[in-house]
Amino acid sequence: QVQLLQSGGGFVQAGASLRLSCTASGQTRSSDMAWFRQALGQERAFVANIRWHGGTTYYADSVKGRFTISRDNAKTTVFLQMNDLKPEDTAVYYCAAGSAITSTVRRASSYAHWGQGTQVTVSS
Repeated sequence: QVQLLQSGGGFVQAGASLRLSCTASGQTRSSDMAWFRQALGQERAFVANIRWHGGTTYYADSVKGRFTISRDNAKTTVFLQMNDLKPEDTAVYYCAAGSAITSTVRRASSYAHWGQGTQVTVSS
């Protein structure tokens, strides 16, 4: 069983930065890690992924160049550094762990384990 514990988030003004963290415990071996977000009234959407093997990263077009996903050397904590935040980034952010193939890294269904979610609110 894998448990994901998130921290970070909050209320910021447009242009500010935030960093989210997600620490995994349990059987996390070979798990890809990802971040998704869900805005009010919308479906959960892919934000970023980092592959277990090799550390290749993937980003949604809407965050590319502003957000960076990374992990610690032990591969138990994944981070999402969010710079130049915009009001449209407002959402509940979720970290996720699972095994995906390249063509499915953006699908929520590829991830079996989810964090509790954390609110990010960006004011204009």
